[in-house]
Amino acid sequence: MTGSRLNGVDAAQQAQLLLRVIDTISAGLDLHRMLQGVATLVTETTATDVCFVHLIDEKGRALRLHGATPPFDGLVGQIELAVGEGVSGWVAEHGEPVVITDDKTADPRYLYIPALRGEEFTSMLSVPIVTPLGHLVGVLNVHTRARREFTGADVELLRSVAGLVAGAIENAGLHRRLAEREEALESFAERIVEWQERESRRLAGEIHDGISQRIVSLFFHLSAAADAIAADPAVAAEQVARAQELAGAALDETRSAIAGLRPPVLDDLGLAASLESLGHSFPGLDVRVEADDLRMAGHVETAVYRTAQEALQNVAKHAAAESVRIRLSRHAGRAVLEVSDDGAGFDPAAAAAAHAAAERGLPQPTGLGLSGMRERAELLGGTLELSSAPGRGTTVRLAVPFTPRGGPGLGGRPPWNPPLA
Repeated sequence: MTGSRLNGVDAAQQAQLLLRVIDTISAGLDLHRMLQGVATLVTETTATDVCFVHLIDEKGRALRLHGATPPFDGLVGQIELAVGEGVSGWVAEHGEPVVITDDKTADPRYLYIPALRGEEFTSMLSVPIVTPLGHLVGVLNVHTRARREFTGADVELLRSVAGLVAGAIENAGLHRRLAEREEALESFAERIVEWQERESRRLAGEIHDGISQRIVSLFFHLSAAADAIAADPAVAAEQVARAQELAGAALDETRSAIAGLRPPVLDDLGLAASLESLGHSFPGLDVRVEADDLRMAGHVETAVYRTAQEALQNVAKHAAAESVRIRLSRHAGRAVLEVSDDGAGFDPAAAAAAHAAAERGLPQPTGLGLSGMRERAELLGGTLELSSAPGRGTTVRLAVPFTPRGGPGLGGRPPWNPPLA
């Protein structure tokens, strides 16, 4: 045997294999079909009997079968190994190839998996699938029924194939994440439009049902007063008094509508002091506020304030609590709000069911308004977590990307941050 030939595979065949692998991974196939194609090419060219491609999960803790030649292709997605478990797990953990010529069971690294029928195969070669930058993405194995002494050239050929596959897997991952990001951006844009339309309808309803009706009544009372000034000053004075009441009520409703868009207290006091003021507006609760002076974009401050407001309203209505603690701080590029009470608590599973019902358009039996709070958090690229248990109080935790004043608003690109673990 020479350096240009390995176990029946000459240099031309090696080159042909690599070219065909390149063609396969360049064909625009989905990851599953691409790995199936590569596995078939490897077994055909190297005169091996089966080929398995295991990919590592996103947490780097387990290997899952993603590609296999018949008759094992039906097991794709069903076989999983922990890193360090079995020969493949050892290769993933150490980043080094393994050759077993015979008597696999004598090797302490070997793990028998009944579905893979290891008793039918004598020799195996396992190599890590590593990107050019050294990132492990999986393990590639070939097996033979007949005894075979895999050489260093065999190892290098399989490593070359694995290197090509690694690049394709990495690109597939990038494309998948890009597609997910684009889908998330589209969903974000749709929710923004829905949010704006809902707010517009709410504001239009408040103006039509409240403010405009009062202004119409105000007009009639002032007209009646004008007609009665000369003939009956007392009636005119009564109409003017009623008009003043209506004007005051219309002014209050106007202020309420404006506050529904952005609480004026945020502009007057800032977020930290606004949370202090909010706590004082619930006299039945002992509210303690520990808030860092975070200066953020207006829409972020509004979201944080509204979440604290909704959480306190929930406490006042449902929790039977005596004290509440509000904390606002900044951690790892995120603004974190926590509202904790010492109340009765509840079953989070029931709240989750209510949230699911709300997403299907059904009424929420708990009345906690969790759907709105979660949606507000998601629109900002953040998360809302609920921690509670019967008799142990409740904590609402909002974490949103810290967007300083002057940063992008809701009309710009949404912040992109992974959810907190």
